[in-house]
Amino acid sequence: MALPGYMRTCFRTGKLASLAILVSGGIVLQILACALYHNWWPMLTVIMYVLLPMPLLFFAGSDGSALFSESDNGWANAAKFLTGASAVGSVAIPAILKHADVICWGALAMELSSFVIFVTAILCFIRMDDDDDYSMF
Repeated sequence: MALPGYMRTCFRTGKLASLAILVSGGIVLQILACALYHNWWPMLTVIMYVLLPMPLLFFAGSDGSALFSESDNGWANAAKFLTGASAVGSVAIPAILKHADVICWGALAMELSSFVIFVTAILCFIRMDDDDDYSMF
């Protein structure tokens, strides 16, 4: 049984709203990790969040399937490597700051939970992008 058009539009809007809520929650946790503990060093991970999609945008193109396929394309492999290095940096920066006693355990927990929320939002977007027509390219 096919759903009417207005029902499909409602479900797509709900998916987009849930993505917005996930990203907003990640941003709130990122800011709270800094504001609650009066220490703005955890904001260093924002640099990694900005750098994270850049290799994919520059080297892999607009097609997201380059992430999940094995290819002999050197540029796609370089993009995967740089994206992985940025993802590891997003976890490593708060861990290094905690090891150096620059931040406390609560800030570390909020930073890592913010990272998990951002990764969940990205995976949901990739899944939604396969199903729907949200892609601009």
